[in-house]
Amino acid sequence: MTAGIRLKVPDEAAGFIRSLHPDIKKKVRAGLRFILTDPLAGKALKEELEGLRSFRVSTFRIIYRIENASELHIVTIGPRSRIYEETYKKIMKKG
Repeated sequence: MTAGIRLKVPDEAAGFIRSLHPDIKKKVRAGLRFILTDPLAGKALKEELEGLRSFRVSTFRIIYRIENASELHIVTIGPRSRIYEETYKKIMKKG
């Protein structure tokens, strides 16, 4: 199931990961690898964020979309305290 799954990380999220403390960065990268092995591991979001999933990494969340059987798109990564609001604003800009 995991063979050939591509992870698309936007520049903004990649920059955020690079800026993290090394311990948190290691956890986030491990979370990304885990999502690749089990794309359904994250919690399915509801209402305005339906179609997205949230994977918990310590106090951070990785918000992602399963695009198809071979592609996962990271939408945002950030602290739980504001990530859902930021994600909503981001998807509203695109829509």
